Amino acid sequence: MEFKIAGKSALVIGASRGLGRKIALTLAEEGAKVGVIARSKPEIEQLVEVMGGESQGHWGIIQDLMPTNVPTQIAQDIISRNFPIDIIIHNLGGTLAIRDPFCSIEEWQAVWRLNFEIAAEFNRLLIPPMQEQQWGRVIHISSIAANLSRGSLPYCTVKAALNAYTKNLGATLAADGVTITAIMPGAIRHKGSHWDKVAQDNPQRVADFLEQRLAIKRFASVDEISDFVVFLCSQQASFFTGAIIPIDGGSW
Repeated sequence: MEFKIAGKSALVIGASRGLGRKIALTLAEEGAKVGVIARSKPEIEQLVEVMGGESQGHWGIIQDLMPTNVPTQIAQDIISRNFPIDIIIHNLGGTLAIRDPFCSIEEWQAVWRLNFEIAAEFNRLLIPPMQEQQWGRVIHISSIAANLSRGSLPYCTVKAALNAYTKNLGATLAADGVTITAIMPGAIRHKGSHWDKVAQDNPQRVADFLEQRLAIKRFASVDEISDFVVFLCSQQASFFTGAIIPIDGGSW
């Protein structure tokens, strides 16, 4: 299938490893010019090189996005360079190891910023140019945790809010040719991932999880998730706006 995204400008936020890295690579393979943002300098520099380097239109920003106004400053810099972004992948997220349902307000705010606010901050500035050109794709990497009500309560709650934001923003922008979607991945295993570490430390826990919680009885690979994300970036996915799509192997 021809995705028709060759020459499009894509931005992958949270791209240094795992799913974000694979999405960036797949977009580059499809001919998109890909910008990547993450904190790790070696990983971002290596990723840009593997994608084909700056000579092929790929670029990287090494930056912690948690401090106030940093996403706004980056977005304003992109706009000032007259470099419109056609595709945004929001892959930042995590529990920050905060699992207490009665955690402090400061901890709630940190989970909120990482999993929701940074995406909204980028979208506020980078989506209007998409509206002007009547084409754009914004994909949020949410989590099946938003629906399952187990695990970190702050994380599950904020991912549910991200889903509501996606659905409503998608409806708001539907007439402008800009689609807003989210995927809810289930358990993914890759080198250095949460489940990869658990498998090394407690293989029985992994076996029990696969048997009791996943109908498919295995973890997802990053390839399975990234290929679908890139499809959502395509012209063929123009009817998906506002969609919240589980990719969870039959989780319960």
